[in-house]
Amino acid sequence: MARESALARLPLAAKIGIVVGVMAAVAAVYFALFHTEVNSKIQAATAREQKLLAELKNARKNEFDYQRDLQELTERQQKQRELNKVLPQTTEYPSFLSSLQSVANVAGVSLTAWNPMPEVPEQFYSRVPMRIELTGRYHQVAKFFHQVGQLDRIINIDNISVTDPKAEAEEYRVKVVALATAFHAAVKQDDASRPKRETKQR
Repeated sequence: MARESALARLPLAAKIGIVVGVMAAVAAVYFALFHTEVNSKIQAATAREQKLLAELKNARKNEFDYQRDLQELTERQQKQRELNKVLPQTTEYPSFLSSLQSVANVAGVSLTAWNPMPEVPEQFYSRVPMRIELTGRYHQVAKFFHQVGQLDRIINIDNISVTDPKAEAEEYRVKVVALATAFHAAVKQDDASRPKRETKQR
């Protein structure tokens, strides 16, 4: 007769206890492995979240810096445009003459002659003189001089000579010869010394 195994000789309660113990051990191992995997995933997700938050913070900072720089650039460009109205970068004789002609039309005087003269360079700007002749009544001439002073671009009127007064409808029409002087910003030394590109002639 075969010998009974040690497990077979155990009481039922002991057998049940062994089975429960084995199941508990298996459950503990499974829980430990599962918990470790879940914990690793949580840590990885947390690390990724922190990285994304850092990237978002950096992106927001870059966006803020960009918007600030863009605003500063816009303000500088606006100031430069306003400055160019007062003190252009170039001579702009056509614009100079156009401004005088527009004021003459508003004032009611006739701009009969104009003669651009050579520029007079100064340290920070250049004078742009133009000798002008105009005719009109006294109050029209006075209005012309006043309106020139209201222009965005700086224009001085001096060396004024009033001649040939002629009676006209209880007023005198006169001829005025004057020197109108506009200004433009001085050319930087680097720009002035830079060699100009030669134009090839065919």
